[in-house]
Amino acid sequence: MPSALTEHFIGFLYGEVYESINLSPKNRELVLMAGLIAMGDKTAELNVHINGALNSGWTAVEIQEAMLQMSVYSGLPSSVNGMNTLKEVLGQRKQRGITDVTNPPLASKQKTGKSKLEVGSKQLEKLQVIDAKALQEAYKDVSPNFAKHVIEYAFGDILSRPALDYQTREMITIAALTAMGATNQLKFHIQGALNLGIPSGDIADIIVLVGAYSGFPSMANATNALKEVLNERK
Repeated sequence: MPSALTEHFIGFLYGEVYESINLSPKNRELVLMAGLIAMGDKTAELNVHINGALNSGWTAVEIQEAMLQMSVYSGLPSSVNGMNTLKEVLGQRKQRGITDVTNPPLASKQKTGKSKLEVGSKQLEKLQVIDAKALQEAYKDVSPNFAKHVIEYAFGDILSRPALDYQTREMITIAALTAMGATNQLKFHIQGALNLGIPSGDIADIIVLVGAYSGFPSMANATNALKEVLNERK
């Protein structure tokens, strides 16, 4: 990286941005990691922030879980790329004498005896934005299976898993959607995050932090989405 660009990058990201936000160092690393996975083709930066996440207290299992969640938003290939980078990082750290706890293996969904649709519906409704029946009704004339897949896979298979709490899951979802510029979906999850008790200031911080990597247009679009949601809630 040219020296002038390096100077501006370090000064802006690690100086101005980091000093302007109140997210904990631990949460900064996880949301950045999620945003980078969603952006794709960011292996070098992802390597840095996986190391940062491990060093700040996230376990390899929790990082795996965040990467698995990205399959919902940026697709399965992005999760695979993330897992491959995590594998490389763990190997590099082991060679340097750093022992990271990798057990238990990737945490599985809690068994409830309920169908995936039932589990997903309950998980979706915790966000208090839309219920499962309304979501299915909204898409039944266009793609009857779409809402069912969203509820069963996104909310039933993935977001109900116990390795990360729901607030953390919504924070990394907002990071991914900011990076992708998915404004409509972002507004939905901003509503859900606020309903789960995540402060609007933390959401704004996630947007600024991820936007430093994904660019000012995505940062501006996500900030406008947050502004619209806050105005609607008033």
